[in-house]
Amino acid sequence: MRMSHLLGRTLRQAPAEAETASHKLLLRAGLVRQLAAGIYSYLPLGYRVVRKIERIMQEEMDAIGGQQVELPVLHPAELWKETGRWFDVGQEMVRLKDRADRDFVLGMTHEEVITDLARREVRSYRQLPFMAYQIQTKVRDEPRPRGGLVRLREFLMKDGYSFHADPQDLDAYYPLMYQAYLNIFSRSGLKVVPVEADPGMMGGTGSHEFVMLSPTGEDTFMLCQGCGYAANLERAEFVKPAPVLPPSDEPAELVATPGAKTIDDLVNLFGLPAGAMLKTVVYAEGERLVAAVIRGDLAVNEAKLARALHTAHFHLATDEELRAHGVYPGYVSPVGLEGVHILVDDSIREDTEYIAGANRPDAHLRHTRLGRDFQADEVADIAAAREGDPCPRCGGTLHAERGIEAGHTFKLGTKYSAAMGATYLGADGQERPIIMGCYGIGVDRLIASVVEQSHDERGIMWPKSIAPFQVQLVALGMDDAALAAYAENVYQELSAAGYEVLFDDRDDTPGVKFNDADLIGTPLRLTVSQRTMSAAQVELKPRTAKQFSLVPRGELVQRVAEALAAAP
Repeated sequence: MRMSHLLGRTLRQAPAEAETASHKLLLRAGLVRQLAAGIYSYLPLGYRVVRKIERIMQEEMDAIGGQQVELPVLHPAELWKETGRWFDVGQEMVRLKDRADRDFVLGMTHEEVITDLARREVRSYRQLPFMAYQIQTKVRDEPRPRGGLVRLREFLMKDGYSFHADPQDLDAYYPLMYQAYLNIFSRSGLKVVPVEADPGMMGGTGSHEFVMLSPTGEDTFMLCQGCGYAANLERAEFVKPAPVLPPSDEPAELVATPGAKTIDDLVNLFGLPAGAMLKTVVYAEGERLVAAVIRGDLAVNEAKLARALHTAHFHLATDEELRAHGVYPGYVSPVGLEGVHILVDDSIREDTEYIAGANRPDAHLRHTRLGRDFQADEVADIAAAREGDPCPRCGGTLHAERGIEAGHTFKLGTKYSAAMGATYLGADGQERPIIMGCYGIGVDRLIASVVEQSHDERGIMWPKSIAPFQVQLVALGMDDAALAAYAENVYQELSAAGYEVLFDDRDDTPGVKFNDADLIGTPLRLTVSQRTMSAAQVELKPRTAKQFSLVPRGELVQRVAEALAAAP
């Protein structure tokens, strides 16, 4: 490709709204252009990167038995109503009507569509297992698109779906996909950390995120350097602190606590640590109130709470909702609550006692005990992990890290197949719902993550596997016919040898050409000039190197092969 004919130009400065390094560099290097907030066009250089990533994905998916399909972006709303997600998903879903006033969805994901396909095609256990995947456009009406290609409203995703006769078969297949994802990221030049994750709206029994560490990332996860345990903040477990107060036979005692509404107020008043207090946070789930009871030194993790309640449709109860159920704001207690579902964090133990609210103004209860003074309708882990908490695996220290989620895998189970009637006949003639898995990687976000991880002050440093071109040939002094012919000969020889060459044949200054070469980030830069032509040489410089070397013209193809083999 000759740069004089290339669609797209480099920019000396990135637009003011570009904040992250990847956003700035992808714009400046001429790989993408913004059409609207969260919507981007790929220019030829950028699209070459997309195609290379797609090829890696196809090879890894095919290697574990994947079959590539292409599913529609426009979905009949009836499919999403069958699973309930038409009602569960908020404004992120793009809904529209056709000319016959029928409801449709622009696909933000394809579980409903692939499940519909499976229920039409699968009849017998003999057709299982199989995995189908696609690389397809998704649409999500993000309220706050950010980071260029990191969080988009229209994006390209590799999504795969596996179908199994039983959970054991899914469990056996899941590690193959897990490793294939590690292979995709490694081959794309991206270092990721697999972390245990919350399935969220996707549902299912198990989930992993593949996260690229980055201080600009919007996801937080907890990491133990000792044993490698990693989980996102919504899922992370930790060793709960030991009880503070020993149990006593004293009955619950009403104590006047005027104006003491917060845990800090109680700590100051009683002279005890926050772990001796009970914190009761009340949520409204439709007409039902849920009292989440937790130690005063911990906080409720609402993602864990949603998993325990099997719904994300709840909110902090208002004062009006509390009073309507006879609950007094600021002094809420699990003791004596009626008509309220009491969900207790597993940090609360029966072999200790606590100071709790009295459900009346300016009063608390001392010597309160679980199992004696109040009962749990449900016990679950609903506590949020924090920096410095003990690791649940080895007892080491958890550290909070930020990162960009590059991929996600899910064990869906029967969430979609049961709802949509996707069943198969077993060997015993019994009809059963198909067991499903779901696996996704955002192509655009993968590109942004690579650039975030691989750049310097001069520009992008592409891994050779996904670089738009392998070699950038810079010709200095193209107005000289002899030099132009020398450069053309180099270009033709390398192209004939099978190398992808971006030939900078523009009539520009050396400074502009060198800056653009570093900005675009091709793994290998070759330079020809009057000096190198006179010596029958070519200047060779890897993008990651500080120094160049002079290569005899007759050895160029071999030396390029060696340099690319050594490139990251």
